[in-house]
Amino acid sequence: MSDSSLPTAAYFCPLDGSRAGITAPGWCCPVCKGPWDLDTGATRPVGLGSLSGRVNSLWRYEEALPLSGPAVSLGEGRTPLVPLTERVSAKLDFLMPTLSFKDRGAVMLAELARRLSPERVVADSSGNAGTAVAAYCARAGLPCTVYVPEGTSPKKTEQIRAHGARLVTVPGGREATASAARAAADTPGTFYASHVFNPFFLHGTKTYVYEIWEDLGGTLPDAIAVPVGNGTLLLGAALATSELLAHGLIDRRPALIAVQAEAVSPLAAAFRAGDDELSAAPEPARPTLAEGIAIPRPPRARQILAAVRESGGTFLTVTEDRIRVAQRDLAARGFFVETTGVACWAAVGAETDRSVVVPLCGADLKTGLAPGSP
Repeated sequence: MSDSSLPTAAYFCPLDGSRAGITAPGWCCPVCKGPWDLDTGATRPVGLGSLSGRVNSLWRYEEALPLSGPAVSLGEGRTPLVPLTERVSAKLDFLMPTLSFKDRGAVMLAELARRLSPERVVADSSGNAGTAVAAYCARAGLPCTVYVPEGTSPKKTEQIRAHGARLVTVPGGREATASAARAAADTPGTFYASHVFNPFFLHGTKTYVYEIWEDLGGTLPDAIAVPVGNGTLLLGAALATSELLAHGLIDRRPALIAVQAEAVSPLAAAFRAGDDELSAAPEPARPTLAEGIAIPRPPRARQILAAVRESGGTFLTVTEDRIRVAQRDLAARGFFVETTGVACWAAVGAETDRSVVVPLCGADLKTGLAPGSP
């Protein structure tokens, strides 16, 4: 694929089968208004032995990616995998260029947007996705507007502005912010860099698992724990494990452990009830330290629940006190991680029966220690 070419992949709706080309206007399925998935056609296996000498970023897995020959990159990916206990290891995605795992998907969106040449890029975020999109749009030379909820960490909003993006603060919570951004996204000439609705983001986050697979010599742990709000890292992990299994590069699928804050856990409640979708009236969201996963109605809820069940995984929830303790515990081990990023360690840190990888997916320089920490 040349530098300026567009992928041959197409968008499709997993609910009603609608399809659209990559260049088609509209950021969601025109029938059900749900998120797109991506039909990439036949993918090629990533040969473990072929990786030596390749670029040391997530673009090294070019056979598995819907874009190649990137012009937009900040050297993202290839974050360290280090042991925390005998059974639990941490992948240090807070060492990404903008200090969170969202760089994995943001670089794919920015590269796609660069090739589409929109008049403007719009994104919405509780913080980390917005900072990542702002940074990669700056790298790509694209004008960018980021919508965030009021109360977003000042360090994150400062970072968004520093990258040259226009910041719009929306009264209310995460859903009000998404609604405002989607209204702006309907303006002609706008590319909606949605980490929820655009599936190119998920094909970026799946490199998280490809890196684990490479670092473990062509294997995966018994389980992969991920914090879940909109589910972008979990769905990326599910994509990667499905691809690796289909290509015969692994012989079993690891269980996906989805972690939510007890205060905002609609998916965990649906999973425990045996439901395939969120209830019509989920429990009202309460304040939580894990702001990055405080999503009351994730648009990909059905896919998230199905992915966890198909992997033989489960949902776990953590209290605010456990988040505080886990953040301090990781700091005592040398890792200064924001409160959303410690949720998985809070949930599975005592695991002794199977090997688990947890992501430390956001640096605490963005938020600081949790209020009320001992």
